Amino acid sequence: MENESSVSEFFLQGISGFSEQQQLLYGLFLCMYLVTLTGNVLIILAIGSDPHLHTPMYFFLANLSFADMGLISSTVTKMLFNVQTRCHTISYTGCLTQMYFFLMFGDLDSFLLAVMAYDRYVAICHPLHYSTIMSARVCALMLALCWVLTNIVALTHTLLMARLSFCVVGEIAHFFCDITPVLKLSCSDTHVNELMVFALGGTVLMVPFVCIVISYIHIVFAILKVRTPGGGTKAFSTCSSHLCVVCVFYGTLFSAYLCPPSVVSTEKDVAAAAMYTVVTPMLNPFIYSLRNKDMKGALKRLLCHRKFLS
Repeated sequence: MENESSVSEFFLQGISGFSEQQQLLYGLFLCMYLVTLTGNVLIILAIGSDPHLHTPMYFFLANLSFADMGLISSTVTKMLFNVQTRCHTISYTGCLTQMYFFLMFGDLDSFLLAVMAYDRYVAICHPLHYSTIMSARVCALMLALCWVLTNIVALTHTLLMARLSFCVVGEIAHFFCDITPVLKLSCSDTHVNELMVFALGGTVLMVPFVCIVISYIHIVFAILKVRTPGGGTKAFSTCSSHLCVVCVFYGTLFSAYLCPPSVVSTEKDVAAAAMYTVVTPMLNPFIYSLRNKDMKGALKRLLCHRKFLS
């Protein structure tokens, strides 16, 4: 330990170990990144410009779109830059910064999906008290709580990582600075970090997921009690978009973080991470715009208005 020195940079392996595949994937990921930004910006503009969408559900959806843009920007932009410049290094400070924003926006996605599930639960199970329960003040407090909790979790992991020593400039087996690949490069005792990854990671992942499951159990029972012809289908149609996003997000997240390391290879880890950091943020606008009549109408009015102004 006397010869221990602090490293100033790491090497990111990237999305693939072959240079030919790197260039091909660069074009693919650049297109996906631009589509994600365009789709989520349109969602935010449509919600902000249409008074009919100034409701709690669309308020949280706009924040989810913002979180999706932050999530993909915190991971993909550095990878695209590295492939373009053919320099696969990332500074020590840049790695910790990327880790912080990736954790913050990823956890924010999870919490927002739980809040949106609760909103649907109140709308379907307690429709007469919906405006009282989901008031503007309550929505603002719920959003603030989501931001505070995600920042605390992200800051905790980042500060714990900053206390570690890295003796050798190593290669991170990933295309961004995720916690587990970086921990493998440390020459310090990482037991506290691993414990916090298990405790906080499990809490951030499972608590919102359990809340979503409980909310939809109550929603299903409430729909089954509806005796009006087609009433149950209409009630559940308001949840279909959210349910699709939940399935895609948590399906890829569970495959990346809940599978035993001995079973899942590094390549599959990277593929799963690419799914929830790149593919899921890109799909969310399509899911909400194609499966939601109000959103489709708002997008049409927005685009027609922009075309008229031009």
